[in-house]
Amino acid sequence: MNASSSSLPQLGQWNGMDDVRRLQERQLPQTISWAARSPFYGKRLNSAALPASTADLATLPLTTKQDLRDNYPYGMLAVPKERLATYHESSGTAGQPTPSYYTEEDWIDLAERFARKWCGMSEKDIFLVRTPYALMLTGHLAHAAGRLRGATIVPGDNRSLAMPYARVVRVLHDLGVTLTWAVATEYLLWAAAATIAGHRPGADFPALRALFTGGEPLTTARRQRISRIWGVPVIEEYGSTETGSLAGECPHGRLHLWADRAIFEVYDPATGTVRTEGQGQLVVTPLYREAMPLLRYNLEDNVEVSYADCACGWGLPSVKVLGRSAFGYRVGTVTVTQHRLEELVFSLPDSYGVLFWRARAEPEVLRVEIEVPEEHREAARAELTASIRTEFGADSDVAGLPPGTLVPSAVLTSMSDVVKPRSLFGPGEDWDKALLYY
Repeated sequence: MNASSSSLPQLGQWNGMDDVRRLQERQLPQTISWAARSPFYGKRLNSAALPASTADLATLPLTTKQDLRDNYPYGMLAVPKERLATYHESSGTAGQPTPSYYTEEDWIDLAERFARKWCGMSEKDIFLVRTPYALMLTGHLAHAAGRLRGATIVPGDNRSLAMPYARVVRVLHDLGVTLTWAVATEYLLWAAAATIAGHRPGADFPALRALFTGGEPLTTARRQRISRIWGVPVIEEYGSTETGSLAGECPHGRLHLWADRAIFEVYDPATGTVRTEGQGQLVVTPLYREAMPLLRYNLEDNVEVSYADCACGWGLPSVKVLGRSAFGYRVGTVTVTQHRLEELVFSLPDSYGVLFWRARAEPEVLRVEIEVPEEHREAARAELTASIRTEFGADSDVAGLPPGTLVPSAVLTSMSDVVKPRSLFGPGEDWDKALLYY
């Protein structure tokens, strides 16, 4: 059986990375033995000489996302199906399912890692979970972590007709929500919806004390803008459906890898080399995953790992998730990235009210559209044009659009009913809606 909650490592139980490495070495043989029970690793591992240390682990080949897809649905399973608690699939776009499953005991580790928020979570909190439930892990994980700490969960979802933005705003306001979990873009949409509803984001939501976010790239400028709008800290989380939470933010704003619960490596796909820090793709070996052990699993996320000391005293490595921040499109002779462009957009003065934007890189010009009220339109357009020229040295065509153009007001104000499917209709009714949810 997996470790119980009382035997799992807890923050503050070690003094630096030497202690953490000893925790890793102590748990690794158990992790390896679990892995050897799965069909996939049973073939890959030599059962007569299973790796017994992190040095031995480094001799194994990386496990890839394609390995998971090729072994769908149960080729990675290391326990009897009767012991499974949940089955999940990631949100990837490869067109093939990437399976993931957990036991009840695995879920203790999952929930505890997510619950490591520096602001705390307790029975006093009302926690709005606004990420997908369904097959992805994200909503279920936040839900389980909140319940582990005694919080009241508001299961908002963000793929449901039952929870439009107008209802999100009502719930935030009327229930006195204290904590939330959503992708960063949601918080801008909520702010716009709240304003349309006659509320002042921040001032009219006094119970709110923190916004948890993850799942999409977040620049410093956009994060600071969201924090100023709502008047509370924005706290980042990093993980995946295949692994659960891998890193959380400390009070000093750095993301720390949960190295007491997993072993991390940095892989350079260009050279095939692996090291403990620096830039490359993150490779992870969860140490308390019994249902579906993963040995040297390459997440293929571009990261930068550092073991530099942090004032928080957690004694854990830090990570910067680079994601697609280095990916861009050519405009003239330069490359424009979303990460750098977003920094410029959200560096415009707050008073301009710019929340939503889009851009298209063409061979000779960068076309940008921003929603901005008429009284600030020309100033915002001129300032962004100038900053793009300074930052990229590229020609741009910046257009200021009336609010509601990129994100229609109807999206933020609609409150459509969700009804059960029906098959019998009366005269003049639209029976094309038979069997559909609306």
